[in-house]
Amino acid sequence: MLKHFLPDEQVQDIFSIRPGYLKEKGIKAIITDLDNTLVEWDRPNATPKLIQWFKEMQENGILVTIVSNNNEKRVGAFSDPLGVPFIFQARKPMGRAFRRAIKQMEVKKEETVVIGDQLLTDVLGGNRNGFHTILVVPVAQSDGFFTKFNRRVERRIMKFFKRKGLLEWEEKK
Repeated sequence: MLKHFLPDEQVQDIFSIRPGYLKEKGIKAIITDLDNTLVEWDRPNATPKLIQWFKEMQENGILVTIVSNNNEKRVGAFSDPLGVPFIFQARKPMGRAFRRAIKQMEVKKEETVVIGDQLLTDVLGGNRNGFHTILVVPVAQSDGFFTKFNRRVERRIMKFFKRKGLLEWEEKK
């Protein structure tokens, strides 16, 4: 059961994920979380650096869909100005939103990575549904109300993985 919480990869941030690397692995699409993965949970808009990242993915033919447990107002206000498709109230780690995202992008799960900052939603959901998962260090040290509970549970799981030498986790510098 614990193996479902172990990401396939871990990186410092979203910017560590480069289009060339994804293409080498046969990846054509990204399902990414929004809050504390792309930007701080309370930042309404994308940063210039993130806008450039989206542009690089697009220029390299890599599709991106934002899949968030947050509400339509939050996710739509962030995604619409970027022209990035999104799924809100995704109910991660349940699989329906992941399946919907790959159907909309017209790709296979083997051609898709799931990127997020949480073990209990992004990694668990991606792993349980057969995706390659990439865990990023949360953008912000603070979290929204519901995420705070998840973080407590995650810390215990991460300590276990660290002791076993399965996960090397670094806080944001």
